[in-house]
Amino acid sequence: MVFNNNLVVVDDGVAAVDYLYSRGSYKGFPLPDLILLDINLPKKNGREVLSEIKCNPYLKKIPVVVLTTSNSRNDIEDAYQLNANCYVVKPIDFEKFIEVVQSICNFWFNIVSLPAGEEGNSHK
Repeated sequence: MVFNNNLVVVDDGVAAVDYLYSRGSYKGFPLPDLILLDINLPKKNGREVLSEIKCNPYLKKIPVVVLTTSNSRNDIEDAYQLNANCYVVKPIDFEKFIEVVQSICNFWFNIVSLPAGEEGNSHK
């Protein structure tokens, strides 16, 4: 199964927030339809990024899938307390990882109904 979605990868939590607010080198980038978020990001961890997303009325509608190596019960609880839409533990095997990402994309883009994106500048 092939998905025709644009994928933007950022290196850390600060860059993720800059992207979402269209700041710096991310100025003019559109908001994503789906966020795959690792909780173990450098500079600003995924919990902080998730909290910012879900506290912002323009960003909180974007589904956030926590996709991380941690299977810690505390990390899972924290993610859901911060309103993550789901929590998925990354497989170590690359082929299985690709299958998981394809399954996530299939679910979020082909099965569920998502709210329409905001017109104009939705980075307010």
